[in-house]
Amino acid sequence: MADWLIYAIGFLAQILFSGRLIYQWLSSEKNKKVLTPSLFWKLSLFASFLLFVYGWLRDDFAIMLGQTLTYFIYIRNLQLQGEWQKSPRLLRIFLWFFPILIIIYGYNNNTYDMHQLFKNEDIPFWLLILGIVAQVIFTFRFIYQWIYSERRKESSLPAGFWLLSLLGALLILSYAVLRRDPVLLVGHCLGSIIYIRNLLILRKQND
Repeated sequence: MADWLIYAIGFLAQILFSGRLIYQWLSSEKNKKVLTPSLFWKLSLFASFLLFVYGWLRDDFAIMLGQTLTYFIYIRNLQLQGEWQKSPRLLRIFLWFFPILIIIYGYNNNTYDMHQLFKNEDIPFWLLILGIVAQVIFTFRFIYQWIYSERRKESSLPAGFWLLSLLGALLILSYAVLRRDPVLLVGHCLGSIIYIRNLLILRKQND
């Protein structure tokens, strides 16, 4: 596949990720408290779908790992909000099995090489480790958010989520600079600003 098309997929994913944050941020600013709109999760799921494909096309295991870990948490939040059940059944089945289907497709067409993912000549091992650690921390924010929401029986975005988001984003920015990945760089620059702003809104909200 042509490089420009691969990057187009990646940038579209980041635009959607940024769009969800901007929408969530503007909604929170308007209501003077941190909100968790369903559109946030819908855009998250679609963007994750695209970024997983982007990571696969670039043989970038760090990106694929991060998206796989959060993908199903997005679905769970939509379930908690009662939005998932409103989607067509065939679409729900496809989205549930998408990560597995694309891996099977890769193996069957001899285009998916697990060894290549861990030994990409363009990514030194130490840089791959940095990318994985960054993605794990960034992903853990949604694991934390998921556990927090399950306990409250409602989809919420607590302060811990935004703190982990900021830490993970800063590490991913470092990875993006070293990897020379414009998709990750652009996406996480804007995200870092919104994470800080949500923390400030929460602080005022709790005063």
